[in-house]
Amino acid sequence: MLLWLKAFHIIFVVTWFAGLFYLPRIFVYHAMENDANTIARFKVMERRLLIMTHLGGALAIAFGMSLIAWWASHSEGYMKANGWLHTKLLLVFFLVVYHAYCAVLVKRFAADLNRRSDRWYRFFNEVPVILLIAIVILAVVKPW
Repeated sequence: MLLWLKAFHIIFVVTWFAGLFYLPRIFVYHAMENDANTIARFKVMERRLLIMTHLGGALAIAFGMSLIAWWASHSEGYMKANGWLHTKLLLVFFLVVYHAYCAVLVKRFAADLNRRSDRWYRFFNEVPVILLIAIVILAVVKPW
């Protein structure tokens, strides 16, 4: 059972991050664009990709919570003994906030209310990379 939970957690984390990496990249190009037809195409892409990102994120979190529940029920004091997990969960919380802000940005672009430059989105696009690196290191190395 544990290996199935891990496998599906990893599959949906990859799905989630694919969306979180690509959606802000679309924002970069959308912010640079002036052609009405291309802008309309970006709006469709953003909306559809956001749906996939929501699904990946929700399922990654659901399987992650299932893993925690499994470990907690099979290991006395699991939550107390694994400080790395608390830090990882805090970073996942920041990732959820980032994801929610991406949804806000999709709505702003859909309403033609973007106020940010393509340069800003290029920096914004790096946030999930930094979070991914930290989360993976915590999950694999378990430094504390």
